[in-house]
Amino acid sequence: MLVVVGMSHRTAPLEVRERLAIPREALPQLLQTLVSAGPVAEALVLSTCNRVEVYAAPRGDVDLDQVAAAVAHVLAGIAGEGAAAHLKQNHGAPAVRHLFRVAASLDSLVVGEPQILGQLKESIEIAREGRTLGHVLEKAVRRAVRVGKRVRSETAIGEGQVSVSSVAVERARLIFGELTGHQALLVGAGEMAEAAARLLVREGARLLVVNRSMHRAEALAGDVGGVPRAWSS
Repeated sequence: MLVVVGMSHRTAPLEVRERLAIPREALPQLLQTLVSAGPVAEALVLSTCNRVEVYAAPRGDVDLDQVAAAVAHVLAGIAGEGAAAHLKQNHGAPAVRHLFRVAASLDSLVVGEPQILGQLKESIEIAREGRTLGHVLEKAVRRAVRVGKRVRSETAIGEGQVSVSSVAVERARLIFGELTGHQALLVGAGEMAEAAARLLVREGARLLVVNRSMHRAEALAGDVGGVPRAWSS
């Protein structure tokens, strides 16, 4: 049986999700923390721009409510005061159904975006390397990836250029018309920012890139022909 506990754009405001954002390099330690909590035998963490969710399987015949409570305790400890109210959970079949919906991009901020399947695969590899992916989770996530691929190949969900970045740039075009000659300020230099940067430049916008890491801002600006700016500016 499976448990999922976490928050997403559907359940928590941005300022709360930001407190729970977990960088890739911190995931192995978090996985070990989760499985060291008595009721949790297996764990996988899916951490993206708009969601952080833990998928977990119980140790022996432990009640699923205990597993969910243990996971929620760890996540609330990371996110801080008030975050527990935004954590949502599912047990058993509803948890598996939720995993399938996530893999198929039906639960994404922009339905049909393709990034989620790659992010799920990366999460699977991290859990596998950390030896927190047992037979229960392995079976569930393997089938979820298969479902996600089938949805993309057998339906029109991914037709066109579908992502948070593409929607944002399209919205800018609706407001300003042609973006040629306009100046765009991009705050951040992660995966979604990089996709937005390339779309903005392709539309003819002049691009300024601001990021907490000046090195990353310089790298992205150099790749797309933009101009980096310090966070303090």
